[in-house]
Amino acid sequence: MAKLQMQKIEIIALLKDSKNVIERLQRRKAVELINIDDDKLIKMNTSSEMAQFERSLATANSALEILDKSIGYKPSLLEALNGRHAISTANFAERKKQTDKTLSMCRSITDCSKKISAYKADSVKAQTNIDTLKPWLSMDLPRGFKGTKRTSAFIGSLPGTVSAGEVEAALSGNTDTAADVDIIFSSKEQTGMVIVCGKADEDTVFDRLRDMGFSRIMSESSQTPMEETAALKAQISDNDKKIADCTDKIKSFSDKRGDIEFLIDFLTMRRDKYDAINKLGVSQSTVIISGYIPKKYVDGLILEFDKKYVCAVSVYDPDEDDDVPVLLENGAFSRPVEGITEMYAMPNKRDVDPNPAMAFFYYLFFGMMLSDAGYGLMMIIGTTIALKKFTVEGSLRRSLTMFKYCGISTLIWGALFGSWFGDLPQTIASNFFGREIATTALWFEPLNDPIKLLLFSFGLGIIHLFVGLGVGFKKQWDEGRRFDAICDVIPVYMTVLGVAPMAASILTSVPAVYMNAGKYLAIVGVILIVLTSGRSSKNIFARFFGGLYGLYNTATGYLSDILSYSRLLALGLATGSIASVINLIATMPSNTIVKAVCLIVIGIAGHTANMGINLLGAYVHADRLQFVEFFSKFYEGGGRPFKPLMANTKFIKFEKENIYE
Repeated sequence: MAKLQMQKIEIIALLKDSKNVIERLQRRKAVELINIDDDKLIKMNTSSEMAQFERSLATANSALEILDKSIGYKPSLLEALNGRHAISTANFAERKKQTDKTLSMCRSITDCSKKISAYKADSVKAQTNIDTLKPWLSMDLPRGFKGTKRTSAFIGSLPGTVSAGEVEAALSGNTDTAADVDIIFSSKEQTGMVIVCGKADEDTVFDRLRDMGFSRIMSESSQTPMEETAALKAQISDNDKKIADCTDKIKSFSDKRGDIEFLIDFLTMRRDKYDAINKLGVSQSTVIISGYIPKKYVDGLILEFDKKYVCAVSVYDPDEDDDVPVLLENGAFSRPVEGITEMYAMPNKRDVDPNPAMAFFYYLFFGMMLSDAGYGLMMIIGTTIALKKFTVEGSLRRSLTMFKYCGISTLIWGALFGSWFGDLPQTIASNFFGREIATTALWFEPLNDPIKLLLFSFGLGIIHLFVGLGVGFKKQWDEGRRFDAICDVIPVYMTVLGVAPMAASILTSVPAVYMNAGKYLAIVGVILIVLTSGRSSKNIFARFFGGLYGLYNTATGYLSDILSYSRLLALGLATGSIASVINLIATMPSNTIVKAVCLIVIGIAGHTANMGINLLGAYVHADRLQFVEFFSKFYEGGGRPFKPLMANTKFIKFEKENIYE
């Protein structure tokens, strides 16, 4: 189980079958298409069709969003866990006939939504006008009143608070100009008024009002403010009724939500299909399809296509310089951690698949860092229920399975270290039964002997690094660089194994036989590193100093790498310590009943928070140990993931997608 071998495939089919062939490839998700660039062949231009599908898809997505908002639909976590609905090809073909009708319904939903927006905007505008009219409600003249045959009227406002007498005095001045001023409202900000004068004085009054800062109402309304307000309120009421009608119409489609989901997936498939058609090469009567296919799928595809179509299928190995995609295939134990590798980088064509080697250590380190049997048990129960009860798909299923295995590892380490929700068994026994339990640890308690756990962590780290070096050794050996494999790996093994007992003696006693053996082994390893690290240089001095530099890099690099594994101790101690503190706080009350209630309430809240925080810490640091310490010993990355033509759907899936597996 590792990287699947890729081959190139070329399908020559009749032109009339081209769309059916693409649809079948799309459902089987077995071939990644390559754009054919051949001057002798015609390229099909489907840009207009794709643009139409994009517009229709936008309408359908918008309609679904509008409908969900109107009916208050929010997908639950349980629905997300259930994944997509399985559908047969026959059922798909039947439902496809209704897509035009569904699209028309989507347009009705979006039209209703646009009308609702327009009605709401109109009501907002009307309410603004009502608010503007409020100060003028006592005026029995239309705001658009300009006067009579013999008089002119000015309706508007002056800044600040002014009286009618002040305005009249300012307008008359030292002349015989006469004007009548009627104050409608007055505030600190402005004073509204109606000013009436004779026709002959219109220009003079207007000029003087303008000099005073008069703001005239520009309105053509023939209604009084009271009448305008009544009309605007009636308009808002009418808009509310129209909004309610449109909303009810949208809600009436609530039972058609599944049809809209199907339409979205159908249009997505159609768009992708026509995008794929752009990559084909076309002659007068045939179509040529080229791409990459995993070798294990070849026989099944050829057999199926020979039965369905008049076509010729050719399969051959890719050239050395071809950009071959990568598809990983691992067993049940290693597959869940593929997402961790993908997050770092896909393996290139020279890399080995790191997941089989990484999986064991990932679960091991995760469990050791979380290291509470109670938390591990909760992880196992939660992930098992999710995996068994729901049809979880894809990366989510991989992640849940990974955390299930991590939970098993956490349970084992927690039992070895005697941590069950911290020291909860001891706490319950002492506080409620008056008994003392010495320990529940099957091995030892890290809090009582942290040095032992630290040395054990370093030992696991050395094994982890050695496995990484071993994978690198095999990689070089298989590539024919056998002397490089020996020189790059064996001296490091000898040096690290030789130094390990001497370094351990700083923290604990080490038998003399191991110390002596380690000393001689380290000396030999150092000599070999100095002699071989600079072997690429032809100059003897360059080789020597290159060897010294290699020794320096080995010493500093592996020292820092091994010290990184102290995080296994740190996070393991943190989880258990915090859990024990939570138990201590929960049992502080003296009353037994109160103590029991606090233990339940505080315990649930505290342990949930502690589990969440330390689970995140274990995840992050387990990733780091793989990325920085492990992968650096053999892994290059930089590969391109296999992206087959497929039904890239959100809501439905075909019951049988890839029948070649």
